[in-house]
Amino acid sequence: MKIEDLAPKEWQKRPQVLLLPQIPKPMHGLNPRTILGKEWWDKTRKEAYASTDYHCIACGVYRDQAKKVKWLEGHEVYETQYKLGKLVYIETVPLCHYCHNYIHKGRLEALLKKREITHNKFSAVIQHGDQVISEAGLQPTPPYKGKMPKWADWRLVLLGIEYEPRFSSQKEWSKHYGVGG
Repeated sequence: MKIEDLAPKEWQKRPQVLLLPQIPKPMHGLNPRTILGKEWWDKTRKEAYASTDYHCIACGVYRDQAKKVKWLEGHEVYETQYKLGKLVYIETVPLCHYCHNYIHKGRLEALLKKREITHNKFSAVIQHGDQVISEAGLQPTPPYKGKMPKWADWRLVLLGIEYEPRFSSQKEWSKHYGVGG
């Protein structure tokens, strides 16, 4: 082992992670951690935390200095290929609780609607994410407006293997999540 192997590796903030598109509904409930299991997930997310020396990759806050909760959360990053109906797993990154909730705005809005979170928490998360994006000089990407593949044609691509949607239709998805289409 060389002395340089012991030195901390440099990492850079990537606030653009906050601007990744929402997971298409046909892919909800299907992810690497449910396919590959808890042991894989625990190892992968801990490696992600260590890769940034326990800082949020989006806002840069150190785990113990994060707002409200003093931990990091693993978030899967995907390439969304709308025309092909593919969601390709790229990596898992560490996020603070606020950045992670910002990415999952749809879920956050549903929790607010169900009164499972307060309006103050909702606003704080949105303000935090908007500030990170603004300070980085980034602009939100408009949602995809092109033709979408049929529900059943979507696939999650993980380690070269394609997985079908968990739910057979939007109706089944809506029933499971207790929401309208």
